[in-house]
Amino acid sequence: MTSPTRRQFCGSPEHALNRRQFLGTAAAAAGVMGGLDALASPAISNEIKKKDRRVILLWLAGGASQLETFDPKPGRPTGGPFFSIPTSVPGVHFCELLPKLATQFGKHMTVIRSLNTKDGNHNTASHLMMRGRRDEPNLKYPEIGSVLAKELADPKSSVPENVSIYSPTEGRGNITRLTPGFLGARYSAVHLHEKMSLPNVQPPAEISASDREARDHLRRLFSREFGQGRLTPAVNSHNMAYSRVPGLIASNTLFDVSKEPAKVRAKYGPTQFGQQALIARRLVEAGVPFVRVARAWWDTHAQNFESHLELATELDHVMSTLLDDLHDRGLLEHTLVITLAEFGRTPKINGSVGRDHFARAWSSSLSGAGVKRGCCYGETDKDGQTVSKGEIGAGELFATIYEALGVPHNKDYYVGSRPIPLVNPGIKPVKDVLA
Repeated sequence: MTSPTRRQFCGSPEHALNRRQFLGTAAAAAGVMGGLDALASPAISNEIKKKDRRVILLWLAGGASQLETFDPKPGRPTGGPFFSIPTSVPGVHFCELLPKLATQFGKHMTVIRSLNTKDGNHNTASHLMMRGRRDEPNLKYPEIGSVLAKELADPKSSVPENVSIYSPTEGRGNITRLTPGFLGARYSAVHLHEKMSLPNVQPPAEISASDREARDHLRRLFSREFGQGRLTPAVNSHNMAYSRVPGLIASNTLFDVSKEPAKVRAKYGPTQFGQQALIARRLVEAGVPFVRVARAWWDTHAQNFESHLELATELDHVMSTLLDDLHDRGLLEHTLVITLAEFGRTPKINGSVGRDHFARAWSSSLSGAGVKRGCCYGETDKDGQTVSKGEIGAGELFATIYEALGVPHNKDYYVGSRPIPLVNPGIKPVKDVLA
């Protein structure tokens, strides 16, 4: 079968791009001092709710087809050659390419079939679906990994807080151009592209430990000198980022799947996506709050069905293995696993037996922490052309994700004296999918 990373592309230029201790103490103190009344305090309850919450985002780069995954339309002109199969919840069907996830649906998953995000351009849509809204002319919003690093990370932890794994070249620039925005460099993502280990943290072998210590002392001295009279958020953020380097160096073994038993590695499978999902599990198990694993290239303008036979089958195996592994380790109740992309694919099948970009009626899934099991939210019409029930946009999806993780969607940040809401004003979470 032809590799999906070498198929015809749509011509977009992107394709050419070759606190745990603190919270536990607070909860215990509340119990001792105030009993159940203290624990009923909204502030304390919210802190307890988000304790140890983590996220694995499976980014289906290029745009997975909802019709060949979570919203099949068998027998319709738009349906394609694949059948639908029943899930473990009566009345809900997935595409036959997802038999393992269909079995797990009632146990672990919520599916949203009613996204209308209105943007079919790879570049701008990927930015929208990583932030839940668009930048203002003079204000850059943070991507979701930066927000969750700030909200969920243990400030005393030495592990990375925001990790983005994207090995293929196609579409990578859409992710690497994402920034922490006004949150600052402290919450920037660690991007893994060429190899699955932290970049630029290991000093050259010829530099001794004493030399490294002396260099670090000199860097701190220069930093203090520079910082005098320049106590700005940007300077503080960069200093905080540098202070985490020793811990990051010590965390490098988390990215080494050879540390896992052979039978565990075999469960995830030999594919790059499978091994990277295993890295994601290792990271969240160690306390990393946000890990994004990208699988390209779902941009199937040609050979859509052949491509999805490979891609969706791999997603079915890798994601179901990940959910089972998290569940068996007692991690799934604390970990939200998300599938997301820039958009979906057109119901109309084009002349190259492909599906084009389609943002008007597509699907996502949420599994694990904070969401209901076996919930299918929203509907599309019989041909999948429009949302017929429960339409939501990117903002509502992000508000729902934040609430599932115990982060109030109506929380304000501040840039100077200006309050910046976590999602745009008026946006509400989808309460029907929240546990």
